[in-house]
Amino acid sequence: MQEQTNLASTFQTYMENPLLWPILEVLRKQPSGWKVHTLAAHLGEQGFIYELDPLPEKDLFKRNFLIMNALYQLQETLYPDNWLQVEAMDIVLMSSHACAGHTIDVDDPLREYYVQWQNYEANEGEVKRLLNEFWTRYRRFVGHHEGDDIDRNKALQLFELDQHATAADIRKRWRRLALRWHPDRDNGNAERFRILCEAWNVLRH
Repeated sequence: MQEQTNLASTFQTYMENPLLWPILEVLRKQPSGWKVHTLAAHLGEQGFIYELDPLPEKDLFKRNFLIMNALYQLQETLYPDNWLQVEAMDIVLMSSHACAGHTIDVDDPLREYYVQWQNYEANEGEVKRLLNEFWTRYRRFVGHHEGDDIDRNKALQLFELDQHATAADIRKRWRRLALRWHPDRDNGNAERFRILCEAWNVLRH
């Protein structure tokens, strides 16, 4: 039983929550006034979150877990250029000048809980399936077209990485490029971002 609930350390470290990017778009448009449940409801209206469990209390728990996990990952991604305040009842995206005095507390027990995927109460295969479904939905949202997939070599070229790049290298570069070209950023580019999404879809496996 323990083998089913324990997730590999590499999975824990590198499995990105695709909700980062729709959440970033939401917070760019409305930086404050969000709570976990209102953010989850808004993402549900946009089609990013669906029913996760037939039991209402488990469905609520899983929705909250996914949102909190994504928020903590996004906090790390945005820091130090922006500060994302992650509190269940007060989620705020702050500008760069508000970052002073804020640091990521890697020992925060709440953060530690929500970044560990085994606390989602599922085995690795189930979590991978869930996140792959979310990623498929997001690719459609940003304009994925059937038949325009790229191969690994082309994806690495787009990321300006060589064949020896590690999973950590790829993930780090993806987040940097995604932030640079995200359509809601100043000087962002929707088409460039879409192409990078396709490259990440190849390299993340």
